[in-house]
Amino acid sequence: MNIFIAGLSFKVNDADLANLFEEYGTISSARVITDRQTGRSKGYGFVEMDSEVAGEKAIAELNGAEYDGRTISVSEARPKDGGGGRPQQRREFRNNNNNRGGGGYNRNRY
Repeated sequence: MNIFIAGLSFKVNDADLANLFEEYGTISSARVITDRQTGRSKGYGFVEMDSEVAGEKAIAELNGAEYDGRTISVSEARPKDGGGGRPQQRREFRNNNNNRGGGGYNRNRY
């Protein structure tokens, strides 16, 4: 079972996360997500547990608990949608001489 943990202190690392969950059962992996450029924690992570029952117990007991001075939110992780997380936004641009507030370059104005 893959578990999502949000609201983590920026000091928490992979080993801390594993220690928090290992009392509930066997852990396959524990990972705090970090920013690629700075290496700083983003405040959330994932734990993968071998047993569904152990994972559900961990979620029930840890959701809303205080850890390292912060209240954490623990839930079952949703599968990736493959789309980068943000929905596509449709943009429409008017191509006329009266292009107010649209920003960008209007070749008719120059």
